[in-house]
Amino acid sequence: MRIFGKKAFAAALLASVTAPAFAADMPEPVIEIEQPSYGGWYLRGHIGMSNQRIKRLESELFAFPDAHGWHDEGTFGAAPTFGVGVGYQFNDFLRGDLTVEYRGNSEFSALDWQDNAGVITTNDYRGKKSEWLFLANAYADLGDFYGVTPYLGAGIGASRNTISSFRDINIINGGGAYADDKSRWDLAWALHAGVGIKATERMTIDLGYSFLSLGDGQTGELKNDDPAEPFPPAGNSGIRFKDITSHDFKLGVRYSLN
Repeated sequence: MRIFGKKAFAAALLASVTAPAFAADMPEPVIEIEQPSYGGWYLRGHIGMSNQRIKRLESELFAFPDAHGWHDEGTFGAAPTFGVGVGYQFNDFLRGDLTVEYRGNSEFSALDWQDNAGVITTNDYRGKKSEWLFLANAYADLGDFYGVTPYLGAGIGASRNTISSFRDINIINGGGAYADDKSRWDLAWALHAGVGIKATERMTIDLGYSFLSLGDGQTGELKNDDPAEPFPPAGNSGIRFKDITSHDFKLGVRYSLN
């Protein structure tokens, strides 16, 4: 019994001496913290084409004839758009950005008729329209489907609408009038839809559609080509382009700065 006790005591003493050494040689556990797949700033840019409409043309001058109406209430040609912006991805489903867009000159035409004491004449209106558009946008990303992410969004801001090179030609009478170029600011809003296609870890191709409400446009004072003619009267307010809207299709790129 005395021999067994001495052996047990020696073993315990050896274990107490060597245990720290073995503990020092053991590797420390590695704790991995999963990084979120969202968050961070991004830059964006796009090019596109506009398809624009107006609700109507308005002017005090249309009240002068005995009767007035339209053969063509006004159409725009397609025009290019160019935009850039900066945004932030808040999480996997929500992002927002600030954008500025130049909307190139769109050719405008309209044709009216007027009855003056039984004499029917027409006015052929021609001009150009362009805008600078500033928007704050928010988007809901609707899930990642093998690198393709559909989204919906909305934006609000302001549009600087410019009417330029405006002409009013009375073909039957051989007369004409013109208006100086004029710009006006108006409230603008947008609805967006599209898909983001993951091209690289940082770059996303954006195929988008936007419906835009750009407010009104306004010509300068309408002036007769012949200064001796009394019509249009001096000091008139020109012609207003009421409720400009547009269906836009865009190709863009978003680049993450993470």
